[in-house]
Amino acid sequence: MKNENPVVWFEIYVDDINRAKKFYEAVFEYEFKELPMPESAADMEMYFFPSDMHSENRASGALVKMQGVTPGNNSTLVYFMSKDCGIEASRVEAAGGSIFKPKTSIGEYGFIVLATDTEGNMFGIHSMN
Repeated sequence: MKNENPVVWFEIYVDDINRAKKFYEAVFEYEFKELPMPESAADMEMYFFPSDMHSENRASGALVKMQGVTPGNNSTLVYFMSKDCGIEASRVEAAGGSIFKPKTSIGEYGFIVLATDTEGNMFGIHSMN
């Protein structure tokens, strides 16, 4: 197997998709695209994070509302790339989330922030500065 990023997709499960979409749009300053669902998946709503589905070694993902899947307190932690994770961290509380771990050095590997979104999901933000 080649030594390349094996992560190709992630899903962040939510209870209130509009509230979650508004939160991530406010923190990262981008817009989601809705994925029209086929009739066989009528119990799901999905909004894509900005991505190029054909890019190799870059994960794509979505906010997902699905019957039977509860958000928060899960074991999945997604890290978003940033030029300076402190910038996005400064927007988290105003967008309705909370900071779990403020900008923290991880030595030669840069800095991280751990935050919780409006649905109770923890996510990370990573930067080299």
